[in-house]
Amino acid sequence: MNLEDFVQRVNTDLVNKLVNLASRNAGFIQKRFDGKLAAVLDDQALFNEFIAQSEQIATYYENREFGKAIREIMALTDKANKYIDDKAPWVIAKEEGKDAELQAVCSMGIQLFRVLMGYLKPVLPKLAERAEAFLQAELTWANLAQPLLNHQIAPFKALFSRLDGKQIEAMIEASKAENAQVNAAPAVKSAVKNANESTGAIEPIAETITIDDFAKLDMRVAKVLKCEAVPESNKLLRFELDLGDHKRQVFSGIKAAYDKPEELEGRFVIMVANLAPRKMKFGVSEGMILSAGTGGADLFLLSADEGVTAGMQVK
Repeated sequence: MNLEDFVQRVNTDLVNKLVNLASRNAGFIQKRFDGKLAAVLDDQALFNEFIAQSEQIATYYENREFGKAIREIMALTDKANKYIDDKAPWVIAKEEGKDAELQAVCSMGIQLFRVLMGYLKPVLPKLAERAEAFLQAELTWANLAQPLLNHQIAPFKALFSRLDGKQIEAMIEASKAENAQVNAAPAVKSAVKNANESTGAIEPIAETITIDDFAKLDMRVAKVLKCEAVPESNKLLRFELDLGDHKRQVFSGIKAAYDKPEELEGRFVIMVANLAPRKMKFGVSEGMILSAGTGGADLFLLSADEGVTAGMQVK
């Protein structure tokens, strides 16, 4: 994909389809209904159809198939916009005695936007953060199935600006100039080369979080009682884990890295224990096992020193 295609894709999919889905419905909700969403869904079947894709999209994320996840989400975005186009709230707004219908239709558009943003939150966290401020509600995978009925939303503010090709080109040129300056310094160039050779490709550090954010994670030492490949999946292994006072089942997308999963039995691993259970096609996954690497065969399970016991909290 070249720069022109990238700009067009962002402006078309993110701005014209997704963000505008919220903006054109929010206007009616604010002006006509003081920001209050309808008490019932206008199309329960359509909402259920969106929620039904949760497992498939989550599986794509789990398997690091981000392209497939985005295509699935944008297909749903097209359906949401078709619903609004077919209902034509701008026409309903001009008709006498149809306030309830107008509120229901525009609220439905907001409900579908909320589900879509929940699905996109793992890859567009900043946009999702702005959407949460607009919706006056946190987006979590677990709560998407519960619509915001009779709920107050905030006045709509621009969530994402259209990209300007010239501005992007200017940024690229500025980046090239900075890189040229760096490459002109032999000492720096040598240091970078040596660092790359010794550490490999290192992903950038994520955004800073507070100690309170970190404290929300409950990481535990777990003993692998059983590990087996999921025959119907190219990516998943099924773990049966001992956490000291109870057992859990966890699915992990590390099949390519461990072609003999039975050899992991008896090993201690580190897991996020308070992650909301997720229903998958193969069963319920009750947590996340931590690994390091770039994905595929380049994944390595984290372990603990000798002496740990199942259920110990990681601090």
